[in-house]
Amino acid sequence: MLADDLREKLKSFQPDLETINQYWKNANIEAEYQKFNNLSMQEDFWQHPDQTKILKELQYLKTQRENYQAINQSYNELGELLDLFSQDEQELQKLAIDINILLKTITKFKLNLLLKEPEDKSNCFLSINAGAGGTESQDWANMLLRMYLRFCEREGLDANIIDYQSGEEAGIKSATLFIKGKNAYGLLKAEEGIHRLVRISPFDSAKRRHTSFAAISATPEIPEVEITIDPKDLRIDTYRAGGAGGQHVNKTDSAVRITHLPTNIVVQCQNERSQIQNRETAMKMLYAKLYQKQKEEQEAAASKIEKKKIEWGSQIRSYVLHPYKMVKDHRTDIESPQPDLVLDGDIMEFIEGYLVTK
Repeated sequence: MLADDLREKLKSFQPDLETINQYWKNANIEAEYQKFNNLSMQEDFWQHPDQTKILKELQYLKTQRENYQAINQSYNELGELLDLFSQDEQELQKLAIDINILLKTITKFKLNLLLKEPEDKSNCFLSINAGAGGTESQDWANMLLRMYLRFCEREGLDANIIDYQSGEEAGIKSATLFIKGKNAYGLLKAEEGIHRLVRISPFDSAKRRHTSFAAISATPEIPEVEITIDPKDLRIDTYRAGGAGGQHVNKTDSAVRITHLPTNIVVQCQNERSQIQNRETAMKMLYAKLYQKQKEEQEAAASKIEKKKIEWGSQIRSYVLHPYKMVKDHRTDIESPQPDLVLDGDIMEFIEGYLVTK
């Protein structure tokens, strides 16, 4: 029956609505709106030095509040109307259109709510580095590389491997992806940190359980005008590309490694055919990393809290394949008993969970 199908479709919206409602509550958006609204109602508000800024923020919060209330109201009303017209095929057809419109509205509002920082809409450089542990960790890093490539396919993001350092026996020592698409950085910033794997090692003849680590870092692409780089501060090395590539790989010194001497930040690119193209991509990555470093230092100075270095053991997420199957995000306590699905790129639940509590 059409009514039952529409009820099931409406019910499928509940997880997204719960995400929106939880974020709304955690972010105290209603309290922020009331604060700015009360401030704007004061008699001497026209004399306030930040009048323009306050009114702009108030308008933004008012729009968000109206959209939030409209979504919840529409959801409740559609449920009531489905009960009222459950035997009226013509009315149900109209309700089906309204339900599809609500689905698009909820999806768009959820992303706009969670991804509100200016950098969130940027393209993203995602780096994967194997931890201590040799072949085990290098194989784990390669599994994560596949996971993020599959995630990008699922979400319609364009991911290119711009650097790839093979492991000695298996896997990778490191890899860097350049990911283009809507909200690329906003989504993938949730993955930054240490990822831990527990499994029976396929490389251990005694079939013992091993723990492996890999580090993920995400950096937004930024306009070059944001940062000034003195050419004297750069050391540029060229080398022959290795790993997966085209026929040109290993034939010329086309790969480029750039070291920013004052900060010791190192970036490299090897996926393009020419040295010039690799240098351009590496410079984009360097601008992004320097901008990110500058921003983190400013935030640390403002809060007077030094950002802790990522260390092995301070993992954000654990993937256990033995003695039981479970993926757990330690920041949000979100769990999945299906690590195979997660490692195939089904990680949006973890990303949204992080963004809600951030």
